[in-house]
Amino acid sequence: MAITIVDVAKKAGVSPSTVSRVLSNHPRISPATAAKVREVLKELGYHPNIMAKSLVSKTTNTIGLILPRPAEELFQNLFFSEVIRGIVTQAARTGYDLMMTTGTTEREELEAVTRLVKGRRVDGVILLYSRQSDPLISFMLEHGFPFVLIGRSDEFPDILSVDNDNVQAAYDATRHLIAQGHKRIGFVSGPPNLIVSGDRMKGYLQALKDAGIDARPEWIVEGDFLQESGYRAMSFFMCLPERPTALVAIDDVVAFGVLRGLTELGYKVPNDLSLVSFNNISLSELSTPPISSIDIGIYQIGYTASQTLIRAVKGEAMPQKRVIIPHRLIVRESSLTQA
Repeated sequence: MAITIVDVAKKAGVSPSTVSRVLSNHPRISPATAAKVREVLKELGYHPNIMAKSLVSKTTNTIGLILPRPAEELFQNLFFSEVIRGIVTQAARTGYDLMMTTGTTEREELEAVTRLVKGRRVDGVILLYSRQSDPLISFMLEHGFPFVLIGRSDEFPDILSVDNDNVQAAYDATRHLIAQGHKRIGFVSGPPNLIVSGDRMKGYLQALKDAGIDARPEWIVEGDFLQESGYRAMSFFMCLPERPTALVAIDDVVAFGVLRGLTELGYKVPNDLSLVSFNNISLSELSTPPISSIDIGIYQIGYTASQTLIRAVKGEAMPQKRVIIPHRLIVRESSLTQA
């Protein structure tokens, strides 16, 4: 038989309402009473009835996470695993569970989010990516539902969001290669509908312009955040009459594809081509050679997004709506000019 609040109250010698207040961290309960009740809760193995609590409070203590499409490719990139780790850590510390959903098409994605929001299955939502003209943002604004965007929105700059300064990050990566003496610098971008792709492209182009270097359209290739994109890019770049001597890759996983492609073609990094990428996932340091990468604080992005959403759900005042997580360039062997 399940242990109830009444059972706990009898054992602790207090009223059921006192037990209820301890469970909800009511400030008027004395520390001594709270400690006594919690000891009994632990002794009896009491677990609150979340369903019943939700019916009364109209909250679920659950946050939703909207995964990018296609979901089957999601965990091929360690960025998403690490950002979710940050989200889960903060959520767990504040007593929130996580519910994840996605769709294979834009329509299925919107239907999934509609079920979460209108069914009140979650208290708020985190969007794991930012894209141009995102219908999910419009939907949640229309319904007044709490959400946080990882990234930024051109259309709705005042929404709650957690991001890096991706323009400056790409600028710094490109300037590093220029400082190494490179003037023929290529760029492997991501999907053009994603805000991060455009921002990093902008930083790359601005760094070239400030250095008096002309951008070459044939040295810019769009792809996905997958190793295959980097592999295909190298097959293209290295067949050009005049190829780049250095490359900025939009993501470490893409950079792994670049390394694989170069190895198969008989080229070496950094002797034949220098390389800088983004995210600084753990494997970037362990690759051959170790990859220079922009550390964007992936875990901190997830942790902060979760923290921001939970504060919004609780109705707390927000000192700022747009949070920028600092970045730093980690220089390794892949971008250092060989003597």
